[in-house]
Amino acid sequence: MQYLTPALSAVGIYAALNMAILFWIAIETGRLRGKHKVSIGDGGVKHLVRVIRGHANAIENMPMFFVLLVIAALLGMPVIAVHVLGLVFTVGRGLHAWHFIQEDAPGWQRGGGFTLSFLAQLVLLAGLLGHGLWSLV
Repeated sequence: MQYLTPALSAVGIYAALNMAILFWIAIETGRLRGKHKVSIGDGGVKHLVRVIRGHANAIENMPMFFVLLVIAALLGMPVIAVHVLGLVFTVGRGLHAWHFIQEDAPGWQRGGGFTLSFLAQLVLLAGLLGHGLWSLV
């Protein structure tokens, strides 16, 4: 197939790794729900509130990153750029998830995870916007 490129294959790797991060958070959420016998909501359990918020944050950020990364790959983004952005984003999301899964964690994990994820998103956004605007000229 003409659309199966190394860049799209690379997107698949990082999409799968981020899905694994979502599974990790979901498993931890379920574990805490069972431990504290909370079936709906957070039951006022601070650690559960924390894990749920971390899961929501991942869900808020991952989809659009991968929509944009697929578009960039289809537009011809070099495979190395996909790997760099995918890796930075994935490490950021993993670090961010690790922060929220722990009952108490140092702030550098959240800050570092956010920063890496945000930078990857920002570079991808700027690249696609620049590419789109340049193609109009």
